[in-house]
Amino acid sequence: MNMAYLLTGGNLGNREENLQKACALIEERCGKIQSSSSIYETEAWGMRDQPAFFNQALALQTSLLPAELMRELLAIESEMGRTRTVKMGPRTIDIDILLIGDQVIHTDLLTLPHPAMASRRFVLLPLSEIAPALVHPVLHKTISVLLAECTDPLDVQKKSPAAN
Repeated sequence: MNMAYLLTGGNLGNREENLQKACALIEERCGKIQSSSSIYETEAWGMRDQPAFFNQALALQTSLLPAELMRELLAIESEMGRTRTVKMGPRTIDIDILLIGDQVIHTDLLTLPHPAMASRRFVLLPLSEIAPALVHPVLHKTISVLLAECTDPLDVQKKSPAAN
């Protein structure tokens, strides 16, 4: 079993409902969610002219190999209406694998740790809520230290408390 750390997000439709549905599908098909962060609202990163995102970090205990997990998460995104027409554009759901233990992977399908996680407050803030002492396997810093060092100016606001 591996502990995978995921970030779910979306800015189309009922954002909170979409995060809940994604969690249910992840648990049904990928493993047991051990903990989940509060839901955070964040202005769009990259392509700014779009609705704000809701994001939530998840700690998932899974027996799937990293590539299998990635393929399953992509299938869940597709089933939930995710279309990839505009890079960083609006979406119903986005499910990123941030870390799986201390694994470092670079393939066409998957890069671990997530290459941009250390520079994005909307990733680090919810992740620090559920795993502040987790160490980034390349940067060798804890999530709480990465958050303290993060210079991302985007506003990230807690919308609802963690479910567990």
